[in-house]
Amino acid sequence: MDDAKRAYRESEEKTKEAWRKRDGEDLADKVGNAGDDIRKHLGNAGDDLRGAEDRQREGRPIDDPDTVPADRPY
Repeated sequence: MDDAKRAYRESEEKTKEAWRKRDGEDLADKVGNAGDDIRKHLGNAGDDLRGAEDRQREGRPIDDPDTVPADRPY
């Protein structure tokens, strides 16, 4: 699910950036693009933190997202 969210955030940011560039680029466009970029990175960081917390709760190593417990083959 986190990968889908990342892809959505990336495409949303690119779409907004392209829309802002349609009539040239000014300072307001650059500020808007920077804000979108910051929001995207904060959202991805939040997903990473929640994922690490979930892995810790399940007894999996925090730094190994591919480790799946034997009793949960998903």
